[in-house]
Amino acid sequence: MKLLIDADYIVYKCCASTETEIDFGEDLIVVTSLFSDAMRAVKRELDKIKKEFFDPTLILFFSDSKNFRKELYPDYKGHRNRKKPCGYKRVVNKLATEYETIIKPTLEADDSLGIYATEYPGSCIVSPDKDMRQIPGLLWDLKDDPVTITKQQGRAWHWIQTLAGDQTDGYAGVPGYGIKTATKLFNEHGYNWETLVGAFESKNLTEQDALLNARLAKILQIEDYSYEFNKPIPWYPAPADYKADNGAGVPTKEDREAA
Repeated sequence: MKLLIDADYIVYKCCASTETEIDFGEDLIVVTSLFSDAMRAVKRELDKIKKEFFDPTLILFFSDSKNFRKELYPDYKGHRNRKKPCGYKRVVNKLATEYETIIKPTLEADDSLGIYATEYPGSCIVSPDKDMRQIPGLLWDLKDDPVTITKQQGRAWHWIQTLAGDQTDGYAGVPGYGIKTATKLFNEHGYNWETLVGAFESKNLTEQDALLNARLAKILQIEDYSYEFNKPIPWYPAPADYKADNGAGVPTKEDREAA
């Protein structure tokens, strides 16, 4: 089995854990790290993951330095100003010589994971990030037993995250809605575009606000990416996302690619 690993999380955690702060007094504080310590920490984490599966193949996914969501919303993850921990880039480069690694231009590791997992079904995503509940297939969050996410569950989670927002990533959703209240609303009124837009409009927000939040929340899948242009395809609600839709005005994949 192929394990698709959110390596951003693992390498960041391990590199941060091996940093040492040295206070020289006066006005000088230096943060140092031993590359060998950081690599050992990462290898330990990867070995722990491998032991949970029978003879797995590991593929490591990392985020690109540029992020297409910044073009949609410049404040996306704007509060995350901390630099990467010592040795992060060197560890990533070293891992690329020992494992298959995937970094797609302007995409976060989550998106590259989602694209690969839906292009090549049958793998298992390994990530503690709740965003990955959008992707159909096998998911292991490093704590509980692996679970299988259906397409319907993945679609529902996208609606829930759009409405609830994600303060960690810097998009707000609709004020007053968290995961529980968002789930309750959709369970009562249906997981569809009208329910979502109605919630936004109830707080004096617009359909365009709903669309922006939905695009920020959406973890890309194979149908959301153009290999021809090496970039995401703008997301729009599909015909199935409307309660009563006659198909008029709903963008096709060709329309989205041309947008």
